[in-house]
Amino acid sequence: MKVSGFTFVRNALKYDYPVIEAITSVLPIVDEFIVAVGNSEDATLELIRSIPSDKIRIIETVWDDSLREGGKVLANETDKAFQAILPNADWAIYIQADEVIHEKYHAEILRQMKEHLRNPSVEGLLFHYKHFYGSYDYIGESWRWYRREIRIVKNQKDIFSYRDAQGFRKKPNKKLNVKLINAYIYHYGWVRDPRAMQRKQRAFSSLYHDDSWVDEHVAKADEFDYSRVDSLEVFKETHPAVMKQRIEQKNWKFDFDVSKKNYSLKERLKRLVGIRIGEYKNYKII
Repeated sequence: MKVSGFTFVRNALKYDYPVIEAITSVLPIVDEFIVAVGNSEDATLELIRSIPSDKIRIIETVWDDSLREGGKVLANETDKAFQAILPNADWAIYIQADEVIHEKYHAEILRQMKEHLRNPSVEGLLFHYKHFYGSYDYIGESWRWYRREIRIVKNQKDIFSYRDAQGFRKKPNKKLNVKLINAYIYHYGWVRDPRAMQRKQRAFSSLYHDDSWVDEHVAKADEFDYSRVDSLEVFKETHPAVMKQRIEQKNWKFDFDVSKKNYSLKERLKRLVGIRIGEYKNYKII
């Protein structure tokens, strides 16, 4: 069984993405790792080149910044990396620049890929998610956070990154048949220095909207206000080993009263009936 990994990144230093940790968390379970490095305003290319692994293959790309509807450029960059993997790879593991896989799940991920290798009805593997917020001590608890997403797909070239690269579909526009596995993606997209977070918010919004929308809807502040969140819970487990140094270097403070549950009216009604009505599911679990 041959396994490729792939991701894309741009301006990793400017916006403080844990891309080194993301990539190195996957390296032990892949035969190669493709990194599509976009035209950056910082030393992102040099950062990726500094990773001491002969498994990594870099492709340099230019983002189409005119694609500002629904984050389509993110899917384009994902597809560039996916199309560059080894032709004889059986599986492709996708990780975004702010996602990390805990080493405790490596054995289970490999087991699942081997088990479903020859099963044509299984086109991908679905992961659970932990969304960290504000600091490395809290995770999102409300139902507005997405629970699952596809992060491993078969190496089939009719599979493509969907919408803003949150998941995958199969041409012409079919949801993938997937197996839900007992493994989590640790999403750190909402944990960084408040100044870097504010810069990232404005830049990320510009991938979806024009400048006038960004100016109207994204606060013009020096730091991101982490206090505006509905509900969190304390994270009591361990972080992936690759995150150890980054966590130790954290230089801001964030505390939250986890007893506060500021759910929206819509979520309160859903919790009352115990069903996630209208939950977005870009996949078919088989």
